[in-house]
Amino acid sequence: MSVSGPAAVTGSAVSARGLVKRYGDVTALAGVDLDVPEGTVLALLGPNGAGKTTTVRVLTTLLVPDEGSATVAGVDVLRDPREVRRRIGLSGQYAAVDENLTGFENLDMVGRLYHLGRKRSRERAHELLDQFRLSDAANRVAKTYSGGMRRRLDLAGALVAQPPVLFLDEPTTGLDPRSRNDMWELLTQMVQGGTTLLLTTQYLEEAERLADDIVVIDHGRVIARGTADELKTQVGGQRVEVVVAVDAEVETAVEILRPVAVGEIQVERRARRVTVPVSGGTPALVDALRRLEEVGIVPLDAGLRRPTLDDVFLTLTGKPAEELADEHEEQNA
Repeated sequence: MSVSGPAAVTGSAVSARGLVKRYGDVTALAGVDLDVPEGTVLALLGPNGAGKTTTVRVLTTLLVPDEGSATVAGVDVLRDPREVRRRIGLSGQYAAVDENLTGFENLDMVGRLYHLGRKRSRERAHELLDQFRLSDAANRVAKTYSGGMRRRLDLAGALVAQPPVLFLDEPTTGLDPRSRNDMWELLTQMVQGGTTLLLTTQYLEEAERLADDIVVIDHGRVIARGTADELKTQVGGQRVEVVVAVDAEVETAVEILRPVAVGEIQVERRARRVTVPVSGGTPALVDALRRLEEVGIVPLDAGLRRPTLDDVFLTLTGKPAEELADEHEEQNA
């Protein structure tokens, strides 16, 4: 193993240089660099198999990289993995709770495993049950919990030892919109309290709402990084967006609007929405509507807008994030 690279940036809660991980002929990570300043949120965004989860597993000492270096909470991941584990919290894609224990018993058990002592473990369990709005279900066995409740209990377990750095691997996958919003509020509160958060996600709204910085990973490489606004600026331009009345008009609209496009046209077939990157602003919209009118297409809706994070994702990875998220949830249903 090659362990090399510069030391962690001052003030960085997480720093990685040149992380490489191979599985036979497959390279899961191909030289990933990361920096997460203390008290901030970094979102790792990317398609399935891009390397997001592998990155988290390396940083949380669950995997040993083939090359590269990393520090978490000021501790070298390779030289002192035990101390790293003392300073972090981790919540994976699936809620790691004991379904046969109550909510209180789950959290009390985690406290004992962290050697908090009987009294402090019980106190901490009650604190977290209250914080995560689970007090009313404290004495119910976890198998009676809803998916959102289990997710909150799992996250509470990751916080029992009050770690300065928290890793969340797709924390809201499978949650309904209300539970997802509740989770976002809880995460925001934790970061405001000083916690550093690194999360992986396929939900663009999640990344835009929570993250101070976003890193896009594809095929084991960092292909873009910056704030949501910076990434949108990289894509540039504006989008003409039209919604047609019937499915049969979608392909026609794509062909008719292709001459005004300055990039790849995005099609959302279920919504019958066609999004066309353009230059020229309002005149481009007028031109597009004229072209559609000439072939008898009257859009249900039409407008001009700035790029979204979804446009960034499509441009960088070649596939809409919504489609990737749908695929991911189907695979895990």
